Amino acid sequence: MNLINPKTFIFIGRSGCGKGTQANLLIEYLKKNTTNSLFYLESGAKFREFISSSSYTAQIANDYMKEGKLQPSFLAVHIWSHLMIEQMKEDKQLIIDGNPRTLIEAQMLDGAFKFYNRVKPIIIFMNISREWSIDKLSKRGRADDKTVGDINKRLDWFNRDVMPAVEFYRNNPDYIFLDINGERTIQEIHEDIISRIK
Repeated sequence: MNLINPKTFIFIGRSGCGKGTQANLLIEYLKKNTTNSLFYLESGAKFREFISSSSYTAQIANDYMKEGKLQPSFLAVHIWSHLMIEQMKEDKQLIIDGNPRTLIEAQMLDGAFKFYNRVKPIIIFMNISREWSIDKLSKRGRADDKTVGDINKRLDWFNRDVMPAVEFYRNNPDYIFLDINGERTIQEIHEDIISRIK
């Protein structure tokens, strides 16, 4: 798969579905099998870095996280858009992990794709049940996953806010939508993804 036209991949799914793991496996695969450079836009890590700062906005965002609230779209868009503006290049394959998280963000990202002439982005929806997510997050032990109550708040806003973005992609002919069963081994999921993007 020696690409001339770079591809765009978006990993989306409930917390604990393995987006980051699968994104990194895809990156390793692309490094070995394509000549294009890569741009990995992982907003979760960038957001955690942002809220560790001492700015007024970061303090409010940190309070939101502690209360299990969904961050406002303007802040999420800021996190990914300035990185895209700084790092996007014509020949780069783009891998996005953790965005969009609302329909508004999906529409903003759609505008960015059209601006950059990114054709047929591939949506990799890591489809797992709520129960699977709770189990994975309970074992992960991040600061925002301390209790089942905290986890349930995040899963509630996934159903309310993120699923409309998922459906936007599922029903949009401008995108390739892959519904991936995320309740399997890491290797099985990776092989499934690779077989469907070739």
